[in-house]
Amino acid sequence: MDTLFPFLGPLTLIIVLGIAFLAGFVKGVVGFALPLVLISGLTLFLPAEIALAGVIVPLLVTNAIQSLRKGPGAAWNSAKNFRTFLISGGIAMVLAAQLVRVVADTALLAIIGVTAVIYALLQLAGVRLTLKRRSNGAEATIGTMAGFFGGLSGVWGPPTVMYLTAIGTPKEDSLRIQGVIYGAGSVVLCIAHAASGVVRAETLPFSILLILPAVAGMWVGGRVVDRIDQERFKAATLIVLLIAGANLIRRAVS
Repeated sequence: MDTLFPFLGPLTLIIVLGIAFLAGFVKGVVGFALPLVLISGLTLFLPAEIALAGVIVPLLVTNAIQSLRKGPGAAWNSAKNFRTFLISGGIAMVLAAQLVRVVADTALLAIIGVTAVIYALLQLAGVRLTLKRRSNGAEATIGTMAGFFGGLSGVWGPPTVMYLTAIGTPKEDSLRIQGVIYGAGSVVLCIAHAASGVVRAETLPFSILLILPAVAGMWVGGRVVDRIDQERFKAATLIVLLIAGANLIRRAVS
């Protein structure tokens, strides 16, 4: 294990697997936030680039599961309906991913931390973006923003959730559409970071290692979702993200 993952000690490995399970559990309950929880947790113990690499494959697998819950037909219809978001986000993600190897770890920590803090504060404050109607311009703009942050940090859920909420997407449709957007984005992210060098022989096994706990956590979250007060759980998750994000910012500037 030490040879395969030289950056992980036995205790760190156990903690990292627990973080992956928790991230999957949160996604199983609320439908998103796996990358935010996972990368915020991993960067407490690992370099930002290694943490980003670790997020990629479990994100790909869990998003595939989420997007296909209603079958491939429903997933394909969602992809066609939000193709502007997907295309603009995909292009921005590929371009932004190439910057990861040249951006300092402290800058990556700051980007991830600021993203988490802003999203958590807006959600806790009850701020809701509202759009009277969909437009290709707004969708392309938000998609580009989501893709840019996704390419740099592996996190593109906040702009996506805010946009779907703004256009009044019903909850059941929102979860499926999120899965499709995140799933397509995960494929692009994986390809982009294979090109950037973040996903490589040293980091790919680590990312694969996190698939099982993340999927297990998602399964458990899906089983207990009806027994949990989702609003309170979401609020607790946002508070954790707020604290984690603030800590990442502290580390970036200290």
